[in-house]
Amino acid sequence: MEILETLKQKVSKQPLTLVFPEGDDSRVVNAAVRLAKEELLTPIVLGSKEQVQAHSREPLPQNLQVLDPETYPKEEFDKLVAAFVERRKGKNTPEQAAEMLKDVNYFGTMLVYLGQADGMVSGAIHSTGATVRPALQIIKTKPNVRRTSGAFLMLRGDEKYIFSDCAINIDPDAQDLAEIALESAKTARLFDIEPRIALMSFSTKGSAKSPLVEKVVEATKIAQKLAPEEAIDGELQFDAAFVPGVAAKKAPESPVAGKANVFVFPELQSGNIGYKIAQRLGGFEAVGPILQGLNRPVSDLSRGCDEEEVYKVSLITAAQAADGK
Repeated sequence: MEILETLKQKVSKQPLTLVFPEGDDSRVVNAAVRLAKEELLTPIVLGSKEQVQAHSREPLPQNLQVLDPETYPKEEFDKLVAAFVERRKGKNTPEQAAEMLKDVNYFGTMLVYLGQADGMVSGAIHSTGATVRPALQIIKTKPNVRRTSGAFLMLRGDEKYIFSDCAINIDPDAQDLAEIALESAKTARLFDIEPRIALMSFSTKGSAKSPLVEKVVEATKIAQKLAPEEAIDGELQFDAAFVPGVAAKKAPESPVAGKANVFVFPELQSGNIGYKIAQRLGGFEAVGPILQGLNRPVSDLSRGCDEEEVYKVSLITAAQAADGK
C-alpha cells in the first residue's frame, strides 16, 4: 500500500494519459475504469464503445476515452501512416504501414509516439514480442541506451528491491549491463528507493576467474565511469551483496556490499530464475516487468495477470511518464 500511495502522489501532480490497446479484456477495462474513477490519469481504451462497456462491471466514467481504430477518421489515420513511414525511414511502404496499424499495439504505440498519450500498457492477451516490438521500432530507446530491459520490483512487508534484467536480454555484454544498471537506478527512484547497485556474479572481487566474471567486472567499471555519483559495485555474489556479515569478509571496502537494494543479473537466465525463486520460495510479490530505457514508457503485462496487477503496472507506467516530463 505504501508503494501504491507513492506512485499515486507522483502521477497526480500532472495530467497524464495512458493508452490501453486491449479493450476486449475485462481485467484491462476494469483497471482502466478504476484509474479513471480515482482521477489519477486519463485512460484511452482501444475498441468499440459497445465492446469496452461489455467488459466493464459498471458504466464507463466520463473521463475514460474509448477510441475505435476501426472507425478512426481517415484523415487522422493517414497522418498516423505518414508519421509511421517517416519514423521507419523507408523500411515500410505506406501500404504496409496502413496494414500494420490495424494491429492495436502498433496503433497505440503511434499515439504515444505522437504525444497523444504519455504511455501504453498492453500484454494481457498479447505476447511480449507483440507488445515490445512496436515500441522498439517506433518509440525506440533513449540516447546512449542500446537496449531496453525488464526490471521487477520485489516487495515483502516493508522490504523493496529492484531485480533486473529478468525479462528481455538473453546475454547482454558489458556495455549493456552497465546501461541496465543505470536504468535500474532510475526505476528504483520511482519507488523512493535510493539505489545501491550490485552487479551480480558467482565471484566476489576476484574469488573466481572466468570470462563470465570478467564481463561483470568490465560492466562495473563502465557503469562507475558513466555515473560516478551512483553507488555501484561488482562483481559480487548475492550473499556478499546482501548480508552485512558476509560482505565484511568478502568485500570489506565495497560501498555497496551488504546493503545492496538493486540487483543486476549477468544474463537473463539467472535473472529470471532469481526473481522466481524470491517470489515462490521467499514470499516476495514481483511487480513487473517494468520496461526500462525507452524514450516513452510502454509496459508489458503478463498474460496471467489479474486486474490488480494491471492497475499497479499502469500506475508504474504513469509514474515513468511523469518522471520523464
